[in-house]
Amino acid sequence: MSTATMERPTASSPALGSSASRSIHLAFTSADQVHEGLENAVEALIEAAAQEGTCGIRVTRLEPGRYTVALDDSVPFGETHEDIAA
Repeated sequence: MSTATMERPTASSPALGSSASRSIHLAFTSADQVHEGLENAVEALIEAAAQEGTCGIRVTRLEPGRYTVALDDSVPFGETHEDIAA
């Protein structure tokens, strides 16, 4: 059996600034879970992005099976950009 985890860092995390809903960290143990998991994370951040109205969403593949989905001021409002970390 495989599982996926969806972690929301606490507000005290320095990477988040003042909002706990700006970033979601994901870890997948099966490739079958990636699409649905990322889609759910993006949907979860769309509401926060709409409230701010100043940024879009960036999906970053950190390594196989590990992703971050975050609000990003460098992404235009209403857009989602994908990156692969170097």
